[in-house]
Amino acid sequence: MNTSLIIIFAFALFALYLGIRSSRGKDINLDEFAVGNKGFGTLFVFLLIAGEVYTTFTFLGGSGWAYSNGAAAFYVPAYICLAYVLSYWLIPKVWRYSKDHHIISQPSYFASFYKSTALGIIVAILGTAALVPYIMIQLKGLGIIVSEASYGAISPAIASTIGAVIVTTYVIISGMHGSAWTAVVKDIMILAVIIFLGLYIPYHYFGGIRPLFEAVQATQPEKLTLADSGFSISWFISTVLLNALGFYLLPNSFSVALTANSEKALRKNAITLPLYTLLLLFAFFIGFAAIVQIPGLQGSEGDLSLLRLSIQTFDPWVIGVVGAAGLLTALVPASVMLNSASIGLTTGIYRVINPNASERKQLLLSKILIVVIVIIALYFAVNGSDALAMLNILSYAIITQLAPGLLFSFSKKPLLNKYGVIAGILAAVAVIFYMSLTGAKIATFFPNVPTFINDISTGMLALILNFIVAICVSLLTKSLVKEKEEEAVLQQSSAHLEETSITK
Repeated sequence: MNTSLIIIFAFALFALYLGIRSSRGKDINLDEFAVGNKGFGTLFVFLLIAGEVYTTFTFLGGSGWAYSNGAAAFYVPAYICLAYVLSYWLIPKVWRYSKDHHIISQPSYFASFYKSTALGIIVAILGTAALVPYIMIQLKGLGIIVSEASYGAISPAIASTIGAVIVTTYVIISGMHGSAWTAVVKDIMILAVIIFLGLYIPYHYFGGIRPLFEAVQATQPEKLTLADSGFSISWFISTVLLNALGFYLLPNSFSVALTANSEKALRKNAITLPLYTLLLLFAFFIGFAAIVQIPGLQGSEGDLSLLRLSIQTFDPWVIGVVGAAGLLTALVPASVMLNSASIGLTTGIYRVINPNASERKQLLLSKILIVVIVIIALYFAVNGSDALAMLNILSYAIITQLAPGLLFSFSKKPLLNKYGVIAGILAAVAVIFYMSLTGAKIATFFPNVPTFINDISTGMLALILNFIVAICVSLLTKSLVKEKEEEAVLQQSSAHLEETSITK
């Protein structure tokens, strides 16, 4: 066993220990399991939300996107920073409503506010559909990181399996507490590794960050600007807006917001997290450096640019630390995603089927669902699947279709009702799948449309349609809803009168 692999396994075991140890002295009921009984302070909330940014996608994909697509990669820090800015006003309202109504999951929030179990079921299904591919990415990325960092001593499949066993074990035992404790070590590690690599590599090979970009300008200048079509300015703007709206609609981010012990903790994080997100730029520096130092990586090989350049530059023990940081970037986000997906299905679907189920049964089912979800994600992570790869691309576009329902839930007299929200979601999701499966763009229907309009992301087009359909259907069904409410009031009055007469 080489030095690198020993270091990686040591951190894996330490993460397992921390995850299990975090449950000590706590009565892990459903609320404690799902959202830490809404008792996490500013630091834990910060680390958990930051954990949703620094994932294996970021660790590998941040540098990989810079390597393969150049300036287009900057959409990632742009949308995340904007999401945090928006969260300063939006997320405390979600937290307040959830606390007042004892809500611990995203499906329960929508079902409660719009008084619709059908909407809760739809939200639970969409949330799970969005998260399974992300869990798959974490496990697959973990396998790649450990395999590369161990110099091939362990295969990606075995590494992914070991990671899945570790994360499943401590999530089942400790719930959200396990994620919070391991996030502490993970963020310290990723902070140190990304800053070190992002500074050392440019200075080692080029003498600084400015010379690095001068070298890229001399070899591949097109990587430093957005394309005229495809990853163009309109694509960049529409994707940033779409993903910023969708960031806290991902069930894992939504659940993390509910763990806070106060609105103040959420606002403090909204102020500080954008600065923390800018550390992603260090990962981009590595990707740009790899353009010059290790040219020729094709397609998905671009995601290996950080690891390949690190292996070319450092001794095995340093690679072990890099690999350990990459391991933790998979375990922490995957644990939150597993927890959120299982709780969403339990509260959004199982409670509807069995409303009298005890809390103990709900907790047991959530733990069983964690095992089921991780097995499905691990299978596709090891064997691959074009269907899930496509779903991953679509997941952000799909989950953001919950935005109209969320945004209109903040007004005192909501313009939307459950019929409008459901109709808008279904119409938008149908458009997303149609355009993705057929490869259709706006130019397919309007051939003379300008490029900057044609490049607007499919998810944003669907979101615009979603708002229009949701508002129109809500207005059209407003009278129907009013009639039903009046009918319900009359029935309650009749029942009260009958009770009164019987009593007399």
